[in-house]
Amino acid sequence: MIPTGAARFAGVAGHPVAHSLSPVLMQHWIDAADLDALYVPFPVAPEDFDRVVAGLARAGCAGLNVTLPHKEAALELADTASASARAVGAANLLTFSASGIHADNTDIAGFLYALAPASIDYSKTRALVFGAGGAARALVYGLLTAGVTKLAICNRNLTRAEGLARDIAPDASLVPWEARDDALDGSTLIINATSLGLGGRDDLDLDWQRVASGSVAFDSVYTPLKTGFLAAAADRGLTAIDGLDMLIGQARPSFQAFFGRPVPDLPAIRHRLIHQLEAQ
Repeated sequence: MIPTGAARFAGVAGHPVAHSLSPVLMQHWIDAADLDALYVPFPVAPEDFDRVVAGLARAGCAGLNVTLPHKEAALELADTASASARAVGAANLLTFSASGIHADNTDIAGFLYALAPASIDYSKTRALVFGAGGAARALVYGLLTAGVTKLAICNRNLTRAEGLARDIAPDASLVPWEARDDALDGSTLIINATSLGLGGRDDLDLDWQRVASGSVAFDSVYTPLKTGFLAAAADRGLTAIDGLDMLIGQARPSFQAFFGRPVPDLPAIRHRLIHQLEAQ
């Protein structure tokens, strides 16, 4: 359906946002559901975020998905928030209504959706998370709710890592950035929740020989689909999981929130997104 003047619209806000596949994913679902709707990318600098969100809410936007670096700011400006968004301290979903702006975090569900095929026994997992921003906070929270009890956090800014641990994972070990390879010893689930590797630049380089083959590596980055982080993990014999299924998993409840419809059954959606990535 070609959108009309009555179209319902939503979007994704980030800085940068050109790499995002959310508009492609959402538009596939919009078209399959034959909705009078559209989904738009909004490149928003951090200093403009509050003003742009307020303007879109007044303009009748249904809501926004929020990506780097705005996830913590999204929670701060919301009038109400879900329990998970408050616990994480970050939001990736804002919905607008007459009663105000509501914040939620669907990254948690998306992350566990992506890891599900690996059949991980979380109670026996030693997890190492790189990063301490909004995405890392959601992933750490997801690991704890899934049953992980042995967790380490490593971030370039140790103060940020200390804040994450204090707020969400007080029993986590904190690893200085220069000791990141040492932290690989004994880790069975290694997670990149930083922006390293995004756009094929500045990969997170690690000594994968210190990780037992058969462990799992997850990269929240999906552009490129196979980062240097994942390629090296796969070469070591690890199960390497990219961020594309996390994108799909977190987008499903967002679509429902924006457009009031369940996601259409499109089993080939991952293939379509990969094709889009290859065309970029």
